Amino acid sequence: MQDLLFLTHRIPYPPNKGDKIRSYHFLKYLSLHFKIHLGTFIDDPNDWQYTHKVDALCASTCYIELKPLLAKIQSLQGIVTDQPLSLAYYKNRQIQAWVNQTISAHSIKKVLIFSSVMAQFINQDHKVDMIVDFVDVDSDKWRQYAQQSKGLKHWIYQREAYYLLSYEKILAEQARASIFVSEHEAELFKTLAPEVSHKITHIYNGVDSEYFSPKIYFNSPYADVDQVLIFTGAMDYRANVDAVVWFANKILPLIVKQQPTVKFYIVGSKPTKEVLALANNSVVVTGAVADIRPYLAYAHLVVAPLRIARGIQNKVLEAMAMEKYVVATTAAMEGIAQQQKLAVSVADSIEDIAHQILKQLQNISSAHNNRQYVQTMFSWEHNVKQLVNLLKVTY
Repeated sequence: MQDLLFLTHRIPYPPNKGDKIRSYHFLKYLSLHFKIHLGTFIDDPNDWQYTHKVDALCASTCYIELKPLLAKIQSLQGIVTDQPLSLAYYKNRQIQAWVNQTISAHSIKKVLIFSSVMAQFINQDHKVDMIVDFVDVDSDKWRQYAQQSKGLKHWIYQREAYYLLSYEKILAEQARASIFVSEHEAELFKTLAPEVSHKITHIYNGVDSEYFSPKIYFNSPYADVDQVLIFTGAMDYRANVDAVVWFANKILPLIVKQQPTVKFYIVGSKPTKEVLALANNSVVVTGAVADIRPYLAYAHLVVAPLRIARGIQNKVLEAMAMEKYVVATTAAMEGIAQQQKLAVSVADSIEDIAHQILKQLQNISSAHNNRQYVQTMFSWEHNVKQLVNLLKVTY
């Protein structure tokens, strides 16, 4: 098998959050076709216990500890060097030395970059065929953050959006192909960088529909009298924090006023102080749970009230695979084309979201179509075949 250098900004295990789900499944399926040399960072001390899981899929690995606080301080170098702060955040001599040595020792000709910031470790002297999975248009995410912020934060986010977009354009020019997580993301980047539109494509995420299956029995984590609305996701991620705070403070009171037995469950790891402060008689913050599926299985509705979003929301796909009705914002559904009648309500205003939820609580619709749609459109095996074919092309 041919050697492949795979660089990703975060260890692709456990597959318990958006980027790690995608990078893990890419690694899993690519390992059947390539000898993979993986270079990655570990930013959560708890993840060191999983290195053997990744080692089993690779010919060689390099793990670099990343301390978020020190990395944030290091990222300020970007202001001096007129670079994106994101790039300086991940700058690292150890991984650069490993990349140089690995490419030389194994005569590597193909490189897969997962997250644009990892491309800084590849240069022209390496003479490799590089494919970049941007996943999302990150620069646009920072633009959205800027719109939601004021003062110094607004300036920092606006600056990051500008410099990161400039870097993304240069990188897309250097890469043989640039991949995004959805057709919507790919089309957005084509409008931002029309000069490289011919090299831009998309590969959808997938869902393990055997794992996320309504046929599996679980014990309910809820009280029988509660009508449960659930939001899932990493609760230290800015977009998720914004979503649950907005929902709990603005939308939930309108619902509880008419349906006092409604409880809003926020299920996800590392809840911030802002999220923890939401807990009351109507809001439950669980923190990390051993298995998300029982919470999905017994929820009455899944909500995705995201106001800041990029790409495809795995939380929505997983809920759909479990045959749950979803009430989401337009932003949360951007990457999921509604090509058939799905058990999904899309609304954006406080009043409209509350109305849709109350309507469904009175008569919850069948969500069987949701699962069929996910199985058809979001199969990991099918979607990753596109990546394998792209990497096997000889130039």
